[in-house]
Amino acid sequence: MKLLLTLLSSCVLLCACCDTACKSADTELDYAEINAEAARRYLDPIRPGYEGRNPYWNRFARKFIYAPAFDFEPVEGAATYRFTVTPLEAGVQGTWSFTAETPKVALSPIWNEIPVGQVRLVVEALDSAGAAVGKAGEREFRRDYPFAGPYTPAVRDYRQAARMALLYIHRMPEIQHWAEHTEPDMSYRHNTYPCKIIGATIRAEVLLAQLLPAHKEQATRIARNAAQFLIDRSRKADEPLAFFPPTYYKDLIASKNAENQNKTMTMEAASAGHAFLDLYDLTGDKTYYDRAIGIADTYVRLQRADGSYPIKVDFATAEPVNAACAMLHPVLRYFQRLKADYGVGTYADAQARGERWMRDVALRSFDMTGQFEDVTVMGLQPYENLTNCTAAPYAAYLLSKGSHTDEELADAIDLARFSEDQFTFWDTPVTADGIKEKATPCVYEQYKYQKPVDASACNVTGALLSLYEATGDAVYLAKGKALVDNITVVQNVVNGQIPTTWDFRGTKSDRNRTFWINCSYGSAVTLLQLADLLDSHTR
Repeated sequence: MKLLLTLLSSCVLLCACCDTACKSADTELDYAEINAEAARRYLDPIRPGYEGRNPYWNRFARKFIYAPAFDFEPVEGAATYRFTVTPLEAGVQGTWSFTAETPKVALSPIWNEIPVGQVRLVVEALDSAGAAVGKAGEREFRRDYPFAGPYTPAVRDYRQAARMALLYIHRMPEIQHWAEHTEPDMSYRHNTYPCKIIGATIRAEVLLAQLLPAHKEQATRIARNAAQFLIDRSRKADEPLAFFPPTYYKDLIASKNAENQNKTMTMEAASAGHAFLDLYDLTGDKTYYDRAIGIADTYVRLQRADGSYPIKVDFATAEPVNAACAMLHPVLRYFQRLKADYGVGTYADAQARGERWMRDVALRSFDMTGQFEDVTVMGLQPYENLTNCTAAPYAAYLLSKGSHTDEELADAIDLARFSEDQFTFWDTPVTADGIKEKATPCVYEQYKYQKPVDASACNVTGALLSLYEATGDAVYLAKGKALVDNITVVQNVVNGQIPTTWDFRGTKSDRNRTFWINCSYGSAVTLLQLADLLDSHTR
C-alpha cells in the first residue's frame, strides 16, 4: 500500500509539472464535440480519383481513417455495384453493404459503422435484376482508429521537455567530441549523413545556447567545429554543386551502398544552409552567412525551367541519377527564410517557380513521394513510397507565407488529412501479451519504413497547428496537441532523451535502437512551437 501511495504521489507531482497553458487548452477543448466533428469528416474521402483532380493515389495504402475510394474498373452489363465489407479479425461478426452506380465511389455510406480492424472489401457487379454478373474489385486493408480525445496529457512543461531533449543531445559523448575536433566521432554512426545529422547538431547546439546561456560557450564551440567540418567537405565555389556539403560520408549504413557512392540528395543542402544561418545569428560571423548564400545561389542554378529539381544527383557533376523530381518544401522554406529574416529578395523568382511546380505537378498527381537518403529512389512506381514527411511540411509551408489563397488552404487541408489517414495512429490494439506495441498517438514515417517516428509526429503536428492558426478550428488543435503531449510521455524522464521510434521491441532490437539527432532536434522545436502558440492564446 505504501508503494502504491508513493507511485500515486509521484504521478500527481509529475502531472503538476504541466504548464498552465497546457491545462487551460485541455479545459477549453470540448472533446465530445471535437470527436463528433472528426467522425463526420472521416466520411469525406481524400482527393478521390473520381473527382478528376488527380489519379487514385492509394494503390499501395495499407490502412485508412478516412473513407477510401478505389480505382475498380466497371464490369460490362452491370447496372449497379454492391460494396460489401467483411471483418477479418477473429471474433468480429457482421458485414456492411451498400450499392452504387459506379465501382469507384468512396465507402462513406458505411464507413463509420465498420469496426476497427483488418477488413476485406468486395465490389460485385449487379445487373438490372440485382443478380451478380462479375466482380469489379477486391481489397484488404485496415480500418484504423479514429481520433477520440482526450489522450494522455503532457506530463511536463513543453519548454522543460525541449530543454531536456537538447541537453541530452549536448551531453552525448559523440557531440562533446566536437568541442575539440573538426572531424565527427563515427561511433555515432548517423554522422555518416553530414547534411542531415551534423547540420542538426549545429542547430541543436545553437538553440541550446539561446535557451540556456550557461552552456553557450561550449555549445558555440561545438557548433563552430561541426560547421567547419561541413565547410571543409563542401564542393568548391567553381564546381556545379558549389558550397553543397555531402549527403554521405564514409561507408556506414546507407552511405556504403553502391547507388549512394559519390551521390547527393539535392534537398539536403538546405539543412546545412539553415544550420549556417543559425550559427550566423548566434555569432555574427559572416563566414556562415556567406556559405548559406552560396548554397542558395547553387539552388538557383540547379533549378530547371519548369521549377523542378532532380531528387538525387552526382556529387561532382550534378547529373541526375534518374528522372525522379524532388519535393520542394526544403528549398522553398530556405528561400522564404532568406527573404523574411535577412531581406534577401534575390530568390523570389526561383521560389515562385518552385511553388508553381508543386502546385501543377506534385499536387495534381498527389504523389507526395519520399526523399530519404537511406531509402532508394531508383525504380519506384508512382505512389509506392508516399510519406507524411513531404505532405505535412508542404501543408505547413503553404500556410506560412503571410497570406494564402483559398486553393492553398484547401491543398493544406488535403495534405494534412492525407498525413493523418495514411500515417497517424491514434490508438493500437492490445496484444495477447496485454500490451500495446505502439506508443500512441504516433505517426509512421513512410510506406517503406513502417515505424512510428518522433519527427513524423512533429511533421503532422506542424501541419495541424498551422491549420489551427489559419482557421481557428479546434479539431486541428486537439489533434496536434495530442501528438505533442505524447512526446513528453515517451521522453525519458531521467536523461531527457526523446526516442526516435515509438514501438515496442525485443531486447536485442532495443540494444541496437538508433537515435537520430535531427529527429530529436525537431521534437524540441515542435515542443517550443506549441508552447508559444498556447502562450499567445492565454495573454
